[in-house]
Amino acid sequence: MTHPVGASPVIPPTPSEKSDTALRDVATKLESTFLAEMLKHAKLGESRGDFGGGVGEDQFSSFLVQAQADAMAEAGGIGLAESLFAALKERSQ
Repeated sequence: MTHPVGASPVIPPTPSEKSDTALRDVATKLESTFLAEMLKHAKLGESRGDFGGGVGEDQFSSFLVQAQADAMAEAGGIGLAESLFAALKERSQ
């Protein structure tokens, strides 16, 4: 007999797993913010003069930089989130 995919029982995460997930999320967000600042200093979000996107580009460039930093952090980033997670986990114990 086969069971539908959604029919398997869901095991709720333990408090330790919830805590680890929260710490990992915080570490990833911090890495994302750090990467966004690095990208800003690399002048990634600046307009390109006369042939740029104008006022609209200037207004929305920070969103682009943050989205790129978020994508980088979610893909593994530079390893900062993992180091932060390990340090935060050690402190919380």
